[in-house]
Amino acid sequence: MLGNLHLASHLGKCSLSLELSKHMTQFKPCIDLHEGKVKQIVGGTLSDDGTGLKENFTSDKSSADFAKLYRDHNLTGGHIIQLGPGNKEAAHAALSAWPNGMQLGGGVTIDNAASWIEAGASHVIVTSWLFSPDGKFLTDRLKQLSSEIGKDRLIVDLSCRRTQQGWTVAMNRWQTLTDLNITTDTLDQIADYCDEFLIHAADVEGMCGGVDLELVEMLGNWGKIPMTYAGGAATIKDVQQTQERSQGKVDITVGSALDIFGGTGMTLDELVQWNQRS
Repeated sequence: MLGNLHLASHLGKCSLSLELSKHMTQFKPCIDLHEGKVKQIVGGTLSDDGTGLKENFTSDKSSADFAKLYRDHNLTGGHIIQLGPGNKEAAHAALSAWPNGMQLGGGVTIDNAASWIEAGASHVIVTSWLFSPDGKFLTDRLKQLSSEIGKDRLIVDLSCRRTQQGWTVAMNRWQTLTDLNITTDTLDQIADYCDEFLIHAADVEGMCGGVDLELVEMLGNWGKIPMTYAGGAATIKDVQQTQERSQGKVDITVGSALDIFGGTGMTLDELVQWNQRS
């Protein structure tokens, strides 16, 4: 009997360990492209005419250099985002440097999604095309795109701003509020047609002032498909808090605070080590 109890205890600990290993927040890298260069931008300042734009960092290295760096560290699940026009060449260069190693977003529609996958994107990321010009969510478009390229190749970007409703999805470089609020019902409905969610907290994006932990916690409590959060991460403590508040179910991107983007809050090596922890 005692032996059986010891065995049961051991199996229980193994089961707990396996359960915990399923939910560990991971660092996901990014390449933000603006006018063909790798940059870090304060998200809320990006507009159509460029007025008021605040840039935290502009790299003299190419997009391909960053893709190779991530490939060398086996940092999977990262994303390349085209912030406006003039970025296709740089996006293609990054995808060529690591075929099927990164996701591609920015200007994605049903007309070009398949071509980006053929160019080497593991997934395409879509936001604005899923809405009418005035911000009405078009469910049929989501279904069409999912059918066209396959659910397992599609990531829906639910980047948002805080509103009286909680968090409201923003499109057109986070300038236009839509009629879609981030709720458990919304996540349930859209998750049927995509592989992952990418969620920028646009109000804190690029500010290095801390993550939106309430949003992270809400996402973690839902936690049904992979999700990557971006916005505000300043130190490794923000990564740790994301792990804790999301129960390890939300991954995180670090931008302006990262040493490879001119930041002083975290180093890439530190985050590689974080990903490798047991």
